[in-house]
Amino acid sequence: MINLIFPKRCPICDGIITGEKLICDECINIPRRVREPRCMKCSKHLDSNEIMYCRDCEKHKKHYARGIALYEYDSVKDSINNFKNASKPEFASFYADRIVHFLGSEIKDFNADALIPIPLHISKFKKRGYNQSKLIADEISKRLEIPVLDNVLQRKIKTKEQKKLDDSDRQKNLVGAFHMPQNGVKLYNVILVDDVYTTGSTIDEAARTLLD
Repeated sequence: MINLIFPKRCPICDGIITGEKLICDECINIPRRVREPRCMKCSKHLDSNEIMYCRDCEKHKKHYARGIALYEYDSVKDSINNFKNASKPEFASFYADRIVHFLGSEIKDFNADALIPIPLHISKFKKRGYNQSKLIADEISKRLEIPVLDNVLQRKIKTKEQKKLDDSDRQKNLVGAFHMPQNGVKLYNVILVDDVYTTGSTIDEAARTLLD
């Protein structure tokens, strides 16, 4: 009955879909997976098999150990924008399903103690009503049985939107943005979950805070 009142929508075209499908047949090939070869650090596509790291990862040390990404941003940017800003929290099921389908074995190999979603500042959370990264983490957790801990990391500074800044300002914008409300959290290995990776400034600052 609930599907008749609130039918499922395709995360790409926003058309109505029926049954168990999470994406319509017309859109299934639109999201483009990040192609091999990939940067061994951040997972961005590389132009040659003869190099291991992208220019950014060669130039700037990252605090996180390794990243894996699913789709090229340009192929899903409208969908991600709707997911975040057009009250489409249900799209989390599609993204988590595809993450687990294509990257599940790699995620399992990390032997993570927990999934930690990148937190929103309280003001943005109140405006949006949900944290899209936590929704994805929750759906991954259901499928891979890795616990989600969303109280380990908090966002204490309301930063400017990263997409409006250049690479240098993005890094400065995130300095000190996160904190841990409690010390002595006994976790050896965690996976940070975010919806978009551009320069990696957000993930890197979150990783630095956890490591500190």
